[in-house]
Amino acid sequence: MTAFAAVVDALFADPNIGRDAVYVAEGGASMLIRVAARRADMVADFGDARLWTETTRIDLRVADVANPCPGDRLEIDGDAFLIQGEPVRDRERLVWTVDLRPA
Repeated sequence: MTAFAAVVDALFADPNIGRDAVYVAEGGASMLIRVAARRADMVADFGDARLWTETTRIDLRVADVANPCPGDRLEIDGDAFLIQGEPVRDRERLVWTVDLRPA
């Protein structure tokens, strides 16, 4: 295990950062994983306008979910979400960042 992988595991295990979630691949079985919520707002430029949008983003460990896909479902604290758009991996290929929308 690399030093980066050990740090990622420690962050996801931290009760102040990581949270339990249920991940269900489209047409697959459910599994319990840990996620780190981002829930940051986003400001995007569109021509001369600046648009503000509320987003729900989370990080998943690649070790838990090898290939998240749009349409896969996550349940966090009783709220259900679907992955939208293509997930993006970090530079070390240890963490997926996914955008969610309410299911």
